Amino acid sequence: MDMKGSETINAPIDVVWAALNDPEILRQCIPGCEELQKLSDTEMTAVVVLKIGPVKARFEGAVQLSNLNPPNSYTISGEGKGGVVGFAKGGADVSLEAQGSETVLTYVVKADVGGKIAQLGARLIDSTAKKLAGQFFSSFGEKVGAGAAV
Repeated sequence: MDMKGSETINAPIDVVWAALNDPEILRQCIPGCEELQKLSDTEMTAVVVLKIGPVKARFEGAVQLSNLNPPNSYTISGEGKGGVVGFAKGGADVSLEAQGSETVLTYVVKADVGGKIAQLGARLIDSTAKKLAGQFFSSFGEKVGAGAAV
């Protein structure tokens, strides 16, 4: 499953870049995220609780940052295991472009699930993934833009 989009954030590119690398801001913006801990500049661990249709699962996993090109772009990828319900893995290529005092964040997301959760059907999983990605980037834009406006 692939999706892409963009978000205009009312903040300069260096503020947006810093927020993309701040585990506390990411934790607040990731839907269902209970915990996000930074292990190094490129590694984090996460605990996320998600409801996909009738199934609610707690995923524990690792998040990796790669292809770092500060403050212009990076790739964020992760894989979480949800016990008996299966696994989820995916990533996003994120790029930033300054436009005056604002920043345009563009993303291309790839996601995959396996195990029992995959039996829910591709349409339900795709629509849930699109909704979650949209919630994350919208929340991120609001939080970072509001912080820069203060």
